Amino acid sequence: MDKKTGIVGFTGAFRDNLKDVADGSKIVFTGSAAVCTPFIELLSYSIRDKNHELVFVPNADLKQTKKLKMENNLGYSVMDINTDPNNPDVVVVMGGLAMPKFGCSPEDVINMVKEISKGNNPKLIGVCFMNIFQRTGWTEKIGFDVLIDTKMETTVFNDIH
Repeated sequence: MDKKTGIVGFTGAFRDNLKDVADGSKIVFTGSAAVCTPFIELLSYSIRDKNHELVFVPNADLKQTKKLKMENNLGYSVMDINTDPNNPDVVVVMGGLAMPKFGCSPEDVINMVKEISKGNNPKLIGVCFMNIFQRTGWTEKIGFDVLIDTKMETTVFNDIH
């Protein structure tokens, strides 16, 4: 186990866990639509120099597969462009999927990974906040190669002068 802090720790942990993945590989992200999207875009930005083919499958629904593209002066954005998720080198499963209000079942994710893997064995990375995969039992059902769990803490200061 390796501990890191802050946004750089979060994105750095992700980048570090892709160091054995060849430049130009296909990486498929799956996460809750809207909830996970900005985190996927942030993680994509952290590997921007690797020329990976980046794909987003909202809610593990292959009919909704979209391309992630770097936009000058903006960073990565999900595009309304269908793309091929098949034969990924890496599948990144975002924790929003484990949230009852926003997600799907772990079986939906397992089935999606099997379908797009075409018999290959992509690296499976879980990315979550506040132990959601552990708390909902997903780690007992999905054999993640790596699990990146981030804790968040918020402090609100009012009337600061």
